[in-house]
Amino acid sequence: MSVRKRAAVLGHPIGHSRSPQLHRAAYDFLGFDCSYDAIDVTEEAAADFAAALRTQPEWIGLSVTMPLKAVMAAAIDRLDPLAEALGVLNTVTFGHGPEGTVLTGWNTDVTGLVNALRHAGAAEAPRGVILGAGGTACAAVAALARMGCTTVDVHARSFRGSAGAGGQADVQQVGARLGVKVDLWPWDDAAAACAVADVVLCTLPPRGADALAEQLRALGAARAGAVLLDAAYDPWPSRLAAAWESAGGTIVPGLEMLLYQAVEQVRLFTGSMFRDEASVINVMCDAVGLPRR
Repeated sequence: MSVRKRAAVLGHPIGHSRSPQLHRAAYDFLGFDCSYDAIDVTEEAAADFAAALRTQPEWIGLSVTMPLKAVMAAAIDRLDPLAEALGVLNTVTFGHGPEGTVLTGWNTDVTGLVNALRHAGAAEAPRGVILGAGGTACAAVAALARMGCTTVDVHARSFRGSAGAGGQADVQQVGARLGVKVDLWPWDDAAAACAVADVVLCTLPPRGADALAEQLRALGAARAGAVLLDAAYDPWPSRLAAAWESAGGTIVPGLEMLLYQAVEQVRLFTGSMFRDEASVINVMCDAVGLPRR
């Protein structure tokens, strides 16, 4: 009798995650016998947790969210080229073989961001601004690079060094690896930058940009044709998203990014090139209340 496969999303905290709904809907539709749970894991415990799963052949994959994206990248056997360039991952796959289990790290956040922005009508080669400088910000640099940006402005309250020093990803080093010039700016200048950007990617935790929303309203800048993707999706709309929409801009919830990065994770975990990708995406949309594509 075959053993049911297992996968999970790891983070701290993790109770808000919508990943179980997305993955379970896809597996049910595909007839793939796999459970998918949300497990609270701290940064200090992440490496040991992953190591303990090596001897459990039912495990096939992990989704990894904040604040584990950098620390997990340093705790596994190998990274795919994109995850290696970023220094952060959001996905781990298990390769079980006669010589042991190999853990491989991937980053599907980049595809998630690009597809969510393009679905919202974002222009190619936009003037891009990133809010925050953590692991998701590194993926945002890569996403803007894929969309044709050669220069990206990053605004944050602090820039604390590389992923190898304390677990903080380094957006400027990531940009250098990808051939993108990343300019670091103080947080106090963020509202003015958002007022003239074509695309803004907010990678801050929930409510992290609430004060910025009021500053943006005070500027009174028209944002028609400009796109804001706020990676936080609870509560939605965020105050920043509400301010952006009231100025005429297009808002994209982080749930859209979560959808598209989860599609790539399901592909990796199942080893399947979907015969009907549109249907897989639509059942995942149904599971979290997003409009069908």
